[in-house]
Amino acid sequence: MQVLSTQRQFDACDFVAKSGGTARTRDILAAGVHPRRLYAARDAGTLVEVTRGVFALAEAPPAEPDLVAVSARMPRAVLGLVSALHLHGLTTEIPRAVHVLLPRGVHAARIEGLPLEVYHCAAGNLTIGVEERELAGVKLRVTTPAKSVADAFKFRSRVGLEAAVDALKETLRTKAATPAEIDRMARVDRVQAIVRPYLEALA
Repeated sequence: MQVLSTQRQFDACDFVAKSGGTARTRDILAAGVHPRRLYAARDAGTLVEVTRGVFALAEAPPAEPDLVAVSARMPRAVLGLVSALHLHGLTTEIPRAVHVLLPRGVHAARIEGLPLEVYHCAAGNLTIGVEERELAGVKLRVTTPAKSVADAFKFRSRVGLEAAVDALKETLRTKAATPAEIDRMARVDRVQAIVRPYLEALA
C-alpha cells in the first residue's frame, strides 16, 4: 500500500515539475492524474497549494507566490502599480497587497488570505504598456516599467505621490525606461502635465 502511495505522489509531482513548477488543479486532472494522487502528494507535503486550485512543488515554491496565485486565478488581470514596480525591482516598498488592474465591470476573484488592491481601467488601457512574463510555469501579465510609473502618478491619491516620484527616480537611475517612454505612457494615462515637470527635473 505504501508503494502505491509513493507512485501517486510521483505522478502528480512529475506533472507539476514538467509544467514549470506550478500547475492548476484542472490541468493536473486533465492530464490523467487521479484526484487521490494529487491530494496524497499534498498531504505528504511534496506539493503545496499556493491558492485554491493551484499547486506548486514544495521543494521549489515560486519566488512570488502571491503574484503567481493572482495570475493563475485571474488570467484577465494585469499586475500593476506597486506590485509591478516590485517585480521590476523599482521600489523598496513592500507591497501589503497585490495591486491588479482589471477592465471596468470585471470583479476580482476572492483569494482566501491574499489581500488585493483593485484598480479598474478602460479595457483598451490594459493592452498598452503591458508585457507577459512566465514565473513558475504561470503566465503573468504585468505593466512595463514606464507604464507602472505613469500608473503610479495616475493613482497617486491611492499609492502616494512620494511613491510615484521615487519610482520615477529609480526607473531613470536604472535605465529601466527612457524619459520618452515614460512621457508616452503618461500621455496614455492623461497625466503628462503632472509627470513632465518631474521628468524634466530628473532626466
